[in-house]
Amino acid sequence: MITASEILESLLREKPKLSACGGAIDAAARLLVNCFRSGGKLLICGNGGSAADGDHISAELLKSFRRKRPLEISAKAPPWAAEKLQGALPAVPLANFSAFMTAFSNDCDPEYAFAQLVFALGKEHDVLLSISTSGNSPNVLRACETAKAMKLKVVGLGGSDGGKMLNLCDPCICAPENETHLIQELHLPIYHGLCAMVEADIFSA
Repeated sequence: MITASEILESLLREKPKLSACGGAIDAAARLLVNCFRSGGKLLICGNGGSAADGDHISAELLKSFRRKRPLEISAKAPPWAAEKLQGALPAVPLANFSAFMTAFSNDCDPEYAFAQLVFALGKEHDVLLSISTSGNSPNVLRACETAKAMKLKVVGLGGSDGGKMLNLCDPCICAPENETHLIQELHLPIYHGLCAMVEADIFSA
């Protein structure tokens, strides 16, 4: 079976422009593996297309992506579980909390909506994935600041210079482009690579 390091090598070979952020991708993958192995979950925030990317990322983690994921079924599980369910990695796309987001934005300062969700849902060993093409989205920055205050690790997915988000992340993956649509075009192979690397490491049997 292909390993996480081989997946990264293949990604950088196919997308040589990403070589500059290969180290950050590898560091992010290792951080996520440690998160999931420690019983943590991934919280994801972003706006617009980045919110859609967060939903996409969660879909790749919550079910099998590029390989089969063996299940360890308890005796109390229903008889169909081993055949019908798949190994899962818990990932929560925060932008999808539509009732909360509209209520909070109506009643409070919307800049702090993601921060409120991080505060409510974040626990020890969790990781926040913050996606911002500019690296300067105020609501994403507030979420990062909240995560750091709660001792959560933060992975950033941004553009060429990382913006203000850069100094709030461990690490920040800076796609080497400056225009929003070009940054987003690189975010897709980056997070597909991340998901595949994490899956390969955790479901290596």
